[in-house]
Amino acid sequence: MKKQYILLLGLVLVLIFSCEEKDMLPEVENELYFPPSHTDEWQSTAPNTLGWSQEALENLYTYLEENQTRAFIILKDGKIVVEKYWGNNFLNTGVFEASSMWYWASAGKTLTATLIGAAEKEGFLSIGDRTSDYLGTGWTSLSPEKEDLITIKHQLTMSTGLNYQVSDLDCTAPSCLEYGKDAGTQWYYHNAAYTLLEKVVNKASGIDYNTFTDQKIEAITGMDGRWVPLGYNNVYWSTARDMARFGLLTLNKGIWEANQAVYTEGYYEQMVNSSQELNPSYGYLWWLNGKSKIIFPGLPTSFNRDLSVYAPDDLIAGMGKNGQFVEIVPEQNLVVVRMGEAPNDALVPISFHDEMWEKLHLVISF
Repeated sequence: MKKQYILLLGLVLVLIFSCEEKDMLPEVENELYFPPSHTDEWQSTAPNTLGWSQEALENLYTYLEENQTRAFIILKDGKIVVEKYWGNNFLNTGVFEASSMWYWASAGKTLTATLIGAAEKEGFLSIGDRTSDYLGTGWTSLSPEKEDLITIKHQLTMSTGLNYQVSDLDCTAPSCLEYGKDAGTQWYYHNAAYTLLEKVVNKASGIDYNTFTDQKIEAITGMDGRWVPLGYNNVYWSTARDMARFGLLTLNKGIWEANQAVYTEGYYEQMVNSSQELNPSYGYLWWLNGKSKIIFPGLPTSFNRDLSVYAPDDLIAGMGKNGQFVEIVPEQNLVVVRMGEAPNDALVPISFHDEMWEKLHLVISF
């Protein structure tokens, strides 16, 4: 009886210490893979090895193709799980493929947010600086007192207060930039105020915008895109894989492999979280999911809903005209890229974005 008691006590102690050792083990995190720069090499993972539904994936492909998609990529832990191309290239001179260039539209705003962070880290500027410190007095038609209320941060957060009831929201001429409300008291998707961040970076750093982009982002990640002037706008063009590289950089908080971070950790946290109370679904030129309300582009009022009811709450999204998406899901180490024409001729494809994530949800089961 005594021997049985000792054996039982020993077994209990073994179980206790085993559990304690298990609890003390560090959590294993999935390491991110980074494709080599300036080569086509990129490791891949088969969807079925991740338990993704092949049937749901085929349904997603059909949906994307029917909605004028040209490129679609999903990265998991940095590796390509999905890479599909449809239709013709931009000039209709051949099929769309991995080497084909496409425009980012307003998804390129996320690049600008990254460049502002890089400029601040380098000491060229501070986001709390007045915009007039770099563009000079009179960059708007506001009085000097009201103009000096506008900071770089207001440009990053679409809260400059400039009048949005003007004939051309892209126009960056001072005559087009009228007083609406004091900076920080109004949220509106005002494109001109954003576009002028390019000049802020140029004046602050003394470096051409394309060159600055190459130095701070492209040379590190292996991207090979270019900003192209279009009217008042400056539109970024690249391949879908370049967009995926940028998504991977952002997923890893601005750090590419073992390199130094593009921006500070503090800036990253500000960039991907609610930047103001007026529209909590907006960070620094990034859209955020899982918030209590949202103001969509072109509208002055908010809605009590998420950016996407089907996407994970931690989704961070760069979104552009006609459905250009570069999106990150940090908790799952996912990057999702979509390039293409307007789905179902929708100018701002909010419904398409919801449906895309609804179908992705069936594929991944997050």
